[in-house]
Amino acid sequence: MMEVVTFGESMVLFSTDQRLPLEYVHQFNKQMAGAESNVAIGLAKLGHTVGWFSKLGQDPFGRYIHQFIRGQGVDTSRCLFTGEAPTAVFFKERRAAGHTQVYYYRNHSAASCMTAEELDEAYLTQAKILHVTGITPALSDSCLHLVLGAMDLARQHGVKIVFDPNIRWKLWEASDAKDILLELASKADYILPGLDEGEFLTGYKEPVESASALLKLGAQAVVIKLGKDGAYYQTSASSGYVPSFPVQEVDPVGAGDGFAAGFISGLLRGESIEQAVRRANAIGAIVVGVNGDVEGLPTDEELARMLSGENDYQNVKR
Repeated sequence: MMEVVTFGESMVLFSTDQRLPLEYVHQFNKQMAGAESNVAIGLAKLGHTVGWFSKLGQDPFGRYIHQFIRGQGVDTSRCLFTGEAPTAVFFKERRAAGHTQVYYYRNHSAASCMTAEELDEAYLTQAKILHVTGITPALSDSCLHLVLGAMDLARQHGVKIVFDPNIRWKLWEASDAKDILLELASKADYILPGLDEGEFLTGYKEPVESASALLKLGAQAVVIKLGKDGAYYQTSASSGYVPSFPVQEVDPVGAGDGFAAGFISGLLRGESIEQAVRRANAIGAIVVGVNGDVEGLPTDEELARMLSGENDYQNVKR
């Protein structure tokens, strides 16, 4: 039995340490990246049972992604492969310090061919929590129906839904994004937007007002991620700011996924929303201190040291 099930597109990432336009780069580092698989790996490293599924190309990159995620302790038994579409890839270009350009090659990818008819209802509904992002519904109409179908099944069977809007503007038209993401948020038990995402969805800049508006959609709790300022949470009974953990930022990519993994872990452990958010903040801080999407995700022991103040990260000033 899986505690958590999630799904979405994972891609092969090619990056370089050279600060050059891509046409002048001749060597790349190969890694894997994907919001939902990042969350799955983060939960597995914390000792939770978690399943992730997708549709991968019947190609070397698809096999690499499948093997990598499975090797991190995530159940991938419901993954499908197709010879009709390729596994997506993307490239990171580094130029001036702090400036990164990303080039995606994901149109008509294998994952965009996922359909609601391929859902394994028994597998999904035996979980305690379904984790969903706003990335998958932007991939294609069939993926949107897949997400809606999965959320409806979860609600019918009492599976709690954690929804991270995780807006990717290269995939959306703004008008479509708002309507669809609000519909998905209305089906969720827990909503985890960033500050800008909350403003986009509600029109409110302040986290208190943004969270209040989203809470009215029917969620049990809304958590607004505030980066270095921590997070703000709101339920019908309580609310408050939870400070971040000071850390030297190396790579901000993947911090939100680490946050989601920490928050879900807290829910599974029966913690209060405030405690779960503190756990989420700790993982987010650890992740930004390491290059890569999943390389910095902590084990349960490493996270415990951070939470107790016994970790060197605590001694790093902003």
